[in-house]
Amino acid sequence: MESDPQTTYDRIAAHFAKTREHAWPEVESFLQERSAERALDVGCGNGRHAEPLAERAESVVGVDLSRELLREATARARERGYARSFDPVHGDAAALPVADDAVGLAVYVAALHHLSPRAARVQSLDELARVLAPGGTALVSAWSTAHDRFDREAGFDTTVDWTLPDGEVVPRYYHIYSPSEFERDLAESALDPVDFDVSSGNCYAVVAAPDS
Repeated sequence: MESDPQTTYDRIAAHFAKTREHAWPEVESFLQERSAERALDVGCGNGRHAEPLAERAESVVGVDLSRELLREATARARERGYARSFDPVHGDAAALPVADDAVGLAVYVAALHHLSPRAARVQSLDELARVLAPGGTALVSAWSTAHDRFDREAGFDTTVDWTLPDGEVVPRYYHIYSPSEFERDLAESALDPVDFDVSSGNCYAVVAAPDS
């Protein structure tokens, strides 16, 4: 069932980027009235959330496992005028190539659910806690069983196909979280949960650095 996320997203990067033009409303809402000297976008993809982060931070680090998506994100930053403040970094969410206490603001959106097994997901949350500076906050999201396409209460592993323009089908691994399971993983991590919500079939949590 599992597919290698780096290979998967390198293969679909160009087409994927074209379908991911706008920031999610939940991210824009989270960023309102928040700012930081340095921000982080974990699993930045084509950079659609790095863009609003760049409006609220002097510099933004975008981490992704796919080098092709990082190229898309870099091109977007050039086209939209924030390339000088955007730093694309190849790396794994479960071992972030970011220093301790380095960022005051972060988003980790629609990427946690691609990690396997559960230990890697919790480890990636611990990594987010490690890099958040004291007083720093982040928004974490994952696809949920609350989505109307799923008829299950418990979390589960699955693959979701991506179809390229030439008809090639590329499977993508997902862990679909139940809301209670998402809260449990956050509670087990070093993050300090501040708020939790389910919106548009996704679980969202505002989290803070440990002991903030």
